[in-house]
Amino acid sequence: MGRWRALLALLAIFALISTGCGGDDSDDAVEPSTAAPAVEDTAEADDAATEAPAEEAVEEPDVQEDEPVAEPAPEPTPEPAPGGDLVVAMTSTDLPGVDTVWAFTQGGEGLRWVGLQLYDGLTQFDLSQGTEPAAVSGGLAESWSSDDVVNWTFNLREGVTFHDGTTWNAEAAVFNLDRFTNPESEYFTPDLAGLAGLFTQSIASYEAVDEYTLSITTNRPWSHLPEDLALLPMASPTAVQQLGNDGFAASPVGSGPFMFESLEPGARLVMAANPDYWRGAPQVARLIVRPIPDATARVAALRAGEVNWIEYASPDDVPGLRDDGFQIITNAYSQVWRGVFDTTKPPWDSPLVREAANLAIDRASIAEFLLSNTAEPAFQMAPRSDPGYDPDFAGYQQDLERARELLAEAGHPDGFSTTASVPTAGSGNMLPVPIAERVKSDLAQIGIDLEILTGEWGAMFGEYNSGQMPLGADMTMWASTFVLPGLWGIWFHSQSPANVGRFADPDLDGLLGQVDAATDPAERVELFRQINHQTSVGHPWLPVVNDLHPRALASNVQGFINPQSWFIDLTTVTVS
Repeated sequence: MGRWRALLALLAIFALISTGCGGDDSDDAVEPSTAAPAVEDTAEADDAATEAPAEEAVEEPDVQEDEPVAEPAPEPTPEPAPGGDLVVAMTSTDLPGVDTVWAFTQGGEGLRWVGLQLYDGLTQFDLSQGTEPAAVSGGLAESWSSDDVVNWTFNLREGVTFHDGTTWNAEAAVFNLDRFTNPESEYFTPDLAGLAGLFTQSIASYEAVDEYTLSITTNRPWSHLPEDLALLPMASPTAVQQLGNDGFAASPVGSGPFMFESLEPGARLVMAANPDYWRGAPQVARLIVRPIPDATARVAALRAGEVNWIEYASPDDVPGLRDDGFQIITNAYSQVWRGVFDTTKPPWDSPLVREAANLAIDRASIAEFLLSNTAEPAFQMAPRSDPGYDPDFAGYQQDLERARELLAEAGHPDGFSTTASVPTAGSGNMLPVPIAERVKSDLAQIGIDLEILTGEWGAMFGEYNSGQMPLGADMTMWASTFVLPGLWGIWFHSQSPANVGRFADPDLDGLLGQVDAATDPAERVELFRQINHQTSVGHPWLPVVNDLHPRALASNVQGFINPQSWFIDLTTVTVS
């Protein structure tokens, strides 16, 4: 039980990944009329903005009326920086923190745009292609091995330096792990430990074997450690020691593809390309990220040329943006918009009723017509980018006749009334209330009268995090993810506090234990497929759609490879 109690404390942090932090209509939204124009996203313009305009700084010369007056020489137009600037509108309400896992304060989006741009992890996801799910590959560790998925050896990459010239080695790795996990470290803080906990919760001990060899021992068999470590950024020990935690949070130093340049709180973060990046220098000069939570404001900023990339283009805006020459880029990633049944409450305590509800939903129609094909129908629990996905598994195809038969068999031939809690916003949630309304309409066809209870996302997840069904409803509906393989157990194991539906299946628990301890990669994939199938035996969730995360890019942004992942590689991107 200790393992699950520890994980419960981490769920508030994970909430940020599973649904993001933006997408609302808060007063903090950057309106298009007040956002800085694109020309100000250059170093020269930033400097000029602090000076008085030229016509106010120069007095009129004292000349005779007929004396010709020389026009002042025009200021030379600054040459664009090599590669140009990539200016991105995030959906978050604020900028992420810049000290390693503090990027996580703005969820997966913060890690995507800041944490994994300024820093590297021991491992990383292979984001070089978009046709297959992104597999874990070498990062600051070139390779790793374990015979029992408890005792791990990591062979570190030689010749890598942090942005300040500090050498990357095993001592640097231990320094960072101490900072995240060791209360005896001078640079440990509970906040850092909490943010890092989702990635470090399996680590029992570690040591530097030699200059470029690191050993890690886990507190139980844990085959998912390489994936976890991909999201644990490593900082320069020298910079942390010289600046202290507070100073480092204002002037961070990593080893990633971009280097910290400047930060305007709440407005923009500027990162310069790292010319010495070990995987090859980025092809843009700078990466500039701006929080613009309002979807309409993001689109307006893109159309005005204030940004050249926006995260999550609203489905309603996609056709017009595409018609006007903007690139609309989508791909599968680990996300599922689903309902969670309270399996302790009648009638959802009946597997027959839960199966009937699943067979009532027209997932293809929701994806195509409501979401304009910016999502895929979720016929099975595992998203297409997940190792558990089975392309030959038909899953939950709509079958109203069979659904009605199941309800009658369960003793509800005339249906019943029930409630569902739904958040009103959240970037990973796409269009939560309209999706819920479509689910309501489909359930009505088999006699289930669904009352939708809407609430604020943060408050709802607080209830969820304490092990309660939000708003006291009979089920809850929003987005979730399996971005880390260990999350299958967090969501479905009968002892997990995050299993708020209280679903219990000993066979599923057994499979989850097996995959945690699996040493063979092929066996692991097969076990995830069995887990995916087993969830369709007891029907703990009602999967509806998988988001394709539509991005809109200006036509001069080229070279981006959109992977099947929450995360992206920007080293190939160019801006002409």
